[in-house]
Amino acid sequence: MDSVSAHVHHHGAGLATVSIGDAALAAPFIAAVIVYTCAALGMQRGRGPWPGVRIAAWTAGVAAVWLGTVGPLAAAAHDSFIAHMAAHLLVGMLAPLLLVLAAPITLALRSFSIEPARRVSAVLRSPIARVLTHPIVAAVLSLGGLGLLYLTPVFEVVHRNPLLHIAVMVHVLLAGVLFTASVTAVDPNPHRSPFRLRVGVLVAALAVHAVIAKALYANPPAGPPVADVEGGAQLMFFGGDLVDAALLVLLGCEWFRATGRRDGVGRGARPAASTTAPSDAPEAAPADAAATAGVRS
Repeated sequence: MDSVSAHVHHHGAGLATVSIGDAALAAPFIAAVIVYTCAALGMQRGRGPWPGVRIAAWTAGVAAVWLGTVGPLAAAAHDSFIAHMAAHLLVGMLAPLLLVLAAPITLALRSFSIEPARRVSAVLRSPIARVLTHPIVAAVLSLGGLGLLYLTPVFEVVHRNPLLHIAVMVHVLLAGVLFTASVTAVDPNPHRSPFRLRVGVLVAALAVHAVIAKALYANPPAGPPVADVEGGAQLMFFGGDLVDAALLVLLGCEWFRATGRRDGVGRGARPAASTTAPSDAPEAAPADAAATAGVRS
């Protein structure tokens, strides 16, 4: 009887340890959702409504990062290459799309007071921001890391080293956010590249992503079962196409809005809406007047 009680006590302690550990790992993600939501709700009370769909996009994006890094999918990725690839698609492609659609920079500029908003604007205008948000640079950071991981022996090293794996996931997330932000026009960007360049880079990136997936299918890395790698490569090919298709739709909507505004001006509509837009694409929706002026100065 004592041994049974001891076993139950030990099992309960193990569950408690797991629960505390899971809660600690989830805390940063919960905090990110709370901070964003509080900022959005606070702005609604003072400066007009913030779209609920953006709050939903942010929450879903943070959840995707959690699922792919510390959630159950991340745990399954240690033993399954298909689960590993699903985690990378979530963290490197779907989550960046959702997080960028949430327009966190615009929310920050509208929520902050003048001085913090000016500091954010200064960062956006900085030379390093100009370099990192260029579509070609962002594409090289994203796709270059992907090719290095799956087409060289780096994958075997990363798979055996938890710290390196964390570093790779952080890189995948940040590079994905930079690339998505560089080709879309959601948040203010004083270094926005021309529309045609962004479309061209996105189409090229889609092709390179497909080539990497096919090369992975044809030359699986050592370690995982070949059938598992083939399944992961197929998931990379088709799953990546879905996210890239969503980006193409966003760019199509941007082009439609830009041409619609030009047509409206040509028919005698008020020209103020298009005076700040480049000739081939619109600017992102402005943040609050003072913050936006700081970004564009």
